[in-house]
Amino acid sequence: MVGSFLVACVVLIGDQGPIPAGCSKIAIEVGGQQVNVFTYKPENYKSGPMLMVFHGVDRNAEEYRNDAKGMGDRHAALVIAPEFDRKRFPGLKYHRGGLQKDTKSKSVSPREDWTWSLVPQIALEVRKREGRNDMPYYLIGHSAGGQFVGRLAGFVDSDASRILVANPSSYLFPSQAMEFPYGFGGLPTELSDEQRVRRYLAQPLTIYLGTADNERDADLDKSPEADQQGASRLERGRKVFETARQIAEEKGWDFRWTLVEAPDVGHDHRGMFDAPACDAALFGIKRIVDSK
Repeated sequence: MVGSFLVACVVLIGDQGPIPAGCSKIAIEVGGQQVNVFTYKPENYKSGPMLMVFHGVDRNAEEYRNDAKGMGDRHAALVIAPEFDRKRFPGLKYHRGGLQKDTKSKSVSPREDWTWSLVPQIALEVRKREGRNDMPYYLIGHSAGGQFVGRLAGFVDSDASRILVANPSSYLFPSQAMEFPYGFGGLPTELSDEQRVRRYLAQPLTIYLGTADNERDADLDKSPEADQQGASRLERGRKVFETARQIAEEKGWDFRWTLVEAPDVGHDHRGMFDAPACDAALFGIKRIVDSK
């Protein structure tokens, strides 16, 4: 089984043409370094969107690509799963996006060194390979990947059509009372002022929660700062959404967040991807592509 799977996959490095049909692994140069990207192009793909999927703490991008194939098939979409390995992208560089150089001094890294900054570059490279500079793309991160894309929304202009934050252990709250990575506190003014928070609430962001993801398991952040957001992933997601909604309403700001829940799904990325609620979380009730 393993041997046949490896034969079915194609590995491409460097400047190549369109991404092959089926499963592939490509290596692309972005931000001065090589990033492995697992891809899936379904048979019904024609002019659909790109779904960029972000793995959890296990750094299992290939598994996430495989488990996202159903989404690709349903929406005739190109699935892209970048791999952020632990050696080059530890928690400071992945969960927290590389914004800070270290946890002690908390000094801010140059924007070009943020891991988040690689995301638009990956999208641009895929668009070039597909010959579609206007190809819409969607970000979907689960667990640690949810932390990554959720915080990305607060600091990076990605031009993603929607950013889906699924079951993360903690959130970037729209508050200066909580220090980063839990809020905007402790950051330079240009990264934490009212305009920054206002921009964050105007992002096309979906909080996507499994209603059974309510256990305090081994991977849950149980720090005092995280527990201030809620006792479980489910509670934290509902709380950050309601907090953001109230702030936007009080300030009269544009609010583009949505909250979508997958009934009876726990901390399971495959269950979240396959749930009917996932399509609503990404695209709403309207199908966005005709694959015929």
